[in-house]
Amino acid sequence: MDITPLQLGILILCAVMVGFTKTGVPTLGIFVAAIMASVFPARESVGLLTPILITGDIIAILYYRHAVVWKHLWTLLPWVLGGLLIGFWVLGEISNAWLSLVIGSLVLLLIALHLAKDRLERSLQFAFSQSPPFHALLGVLAGFTTMIGNAAGSIMSIYLLSKGMNKTTFVGTNAFFFFIINVIKVPFTIHLGLINADSLVWNAWMIPAVCAGAFIGFKVLPKIPQKLFQALILGFAALGGLYLIIF
Repeated sequence: MDITPLQLGILILCAVMVGFTKTGVPTLGIFVAAIMASVFPARESVGLLTPILITGDIIAILYYRHAVVWKHLWTLLPWVLGGLLIGFWVLGEISNAWLSLVIGSLVLLLIALHLAKDRLERSLQFAFSQSPPFHALLGVLAGFTTMIGNAAGSIMSIYLLSKGMNKTTFVGTNAFFFFIINVIKVPFTIHLGLINADSLVWNAWMIPAVCAGAFIGFKVLPKIPQKLFQALILGFAALGGLYLIIF
């Protein structure tokens, strides 16, 4: 794999951002996916980014190993696997431009739904955000979007925000979820030829950058107030969705 100096610089920056998002503000991850897809071909960016994400996941789960709510993960995982299979099929059929448009549109739709959920639930007299079908939908979408573009952070964030978690439990549960999912994705991406020996060499060089970003996240997260944390989660998710659609 030939990488230009500009691409290398962007890759290092993205590796630092991955470390930070895994231990600090999770929805920044969509910017990483968007930046990678704008500098590298969208399909190749999936294979190049996945091992970097797993590196960040490992650091995060070791640090937040006691801050995880497993019941929320077990509820979601069977549906996520279904979404992964759908994404695997779509990744072999859809163009790069359509990938970005689909992911961005889904993200914005779910953010709008989350912001309006209290009013909708009062109007419908039904707590749909707590219902099993809604969780199933989020699970399928999370699996689908992480398979086609490493962009499920926003969808998972909406699910975890609906559970009323504090920021530490949020980050810990999010880290374990994505470690499991990203590892499951590896055979699929290898089968599609998106992860190969050349890309893994570049991934290995990015490990120090991921560690540096994770260290920053460990220091920053305790200083962010809970309400600001929630606002940042939704704000960055919305900006990332817009970026994917526009660019």
